Amino acid sequence: MEFSQLRIFQAVAQEGSITRAAERLHRVPSNLSTRLKQLEEQMGVELFVRERQRLQLSPAGQVLLDYTARLFALHDEALSAVQGGVPSGKFTLGTMYSTAAIHLPGLLAHYHRTYPAVNLHVQSAPSGELLEGLLTGRLDAALVDGPLELAGLDGVEFCEESLVLISDLDHPPIGRARDVQGRAVFTFRQGCSYRTRLEAWYASDRATMGRVMEIESYQGMLACVVAGSGVALMPASMLGSLPGRENVSIHPLQQPFASATTWLMWRKGMMGANLNAWIELQQTAPLSNGAASSQLKVEH
Repeated sequence: MEFSQLRIFQAVAQEGSITRAAERLHRVPSNLSTRLKQLEEQMGVELFVRERQRLQLSPAGQVLLDYTARLFALHDEALSAVQGGVPSGKFTLGTMYSTAAIHLPGLLAHYHRTYPAVNLHVQSAPSGELLEGLLTGRLDAALVDGPLELAGLDGVEFCEESLVLISDLDHPPIGRARDVQGRAVFTFRQGCSYRTRLEAWYASDRATMGRVMEIESYQGMLACVVAGSGVALMPASMLGSLPGRENVSIHPLQQPFASATTWLMWRKGMMGANLNAWIELQQTAPLSNGAASSQLKVEH
């Protein structure tokens, strides 16, 4: 069993397809198929089952995937240890869209300058997908909506976000969910923690959400709200960075829906030199916080 085989196995497991894994690894599909077959023969088990044109992990494959993530982490930790604990090699960080746009640019630049030997990859996705990436080993760490109490994960606070509801300019003040009952809602796809918070806000007031329109960007949500089509929830710092924000009304929410804490999370026992370096910078470097948000006019 070689690390090259395990990387192929991990890519196929995460993509669910040999073709997509081959594109990701810049290799031909036939090569991946051959290496996977060799790995299964060496281990004496089937690692995948085909289901509806998609490769699914077998029970044995699921066990190996967990060990694969741990082996890669130990490999990187060993490399750092023999190099004197100097951050180096690949470091994959997951982040929510708003966090990536508002709070990370300066920190990423600082990290690149300070640790040029680290090959830093940043992947943006909703919190639910980021947590899945952590648990499967696809991500080394992730910035997600917290606090979280999941077995197998550790974390530290990253930043605090103020959440606001936005509507078209002509909408009356919104003090509770029933004030917008039945109106269309613009939000990210399932798995977005802010969408979950918005759904909980409606449920707490026993109000009915209108048609849910899934939008893949905050810019798109803002444009739809400006057009008078409905409402959306977003961090005030994100809204403060968007052109056209002056064309919507901003409504504060009551606790526990008015704020959210973003956490940096990682798998327990998997803190290597790269992650340690990130945490040190995170705790000392000033974060960009969307200065324009301080100029937002909020309806009361």
